[in-house]
Amino acid sequence: QVQLVDSGGGLVQTGGSLRLACEAPGRTFSTNPIGWFRQVPGKAREFAAAINWSGGVKCYANSVKCRFTISRDNVQNTVYLQMNSLNPEDTAVYYCAASTRYIYTEERRRYDVWGQGIQVTVSS
Repeated sequence: QVQLVDSGGGLVQTGGSLRLACEAPGRTFSTNPIGWFRQVPGKAREFAAAINWSGGVKCYANSVKCRFTISRDNVQNTVYLQMNSLNPEDTAVYYCAASTRYIYTEERRRYDVWGQGIQVTVSS
């Protein structure tokens, strides 16, 4: 059962930007850390970014550092991933996830609530 909803993906040219959003209809995750992960066919789902409940702690994979920004609005119950300077290597299905058991984590296995995933395609 999907409990998070990802949105904002699509097709963009190299160098362009997209902003992904992660919402939880009918529930709040303002006390949970949220992570963004991405996956390409044939490869494992990899970590992209994470944020703790308050937004005071953030972490990024080296591959997206300085280009992606994770943020959250706990009033709107939404987490965002702003993606700038996109390149074809960023093409993937992106998933947001919440951890209900940890205060903060970057490990995929510690996230137990997932969005449905959304396609991001960067053309060259």
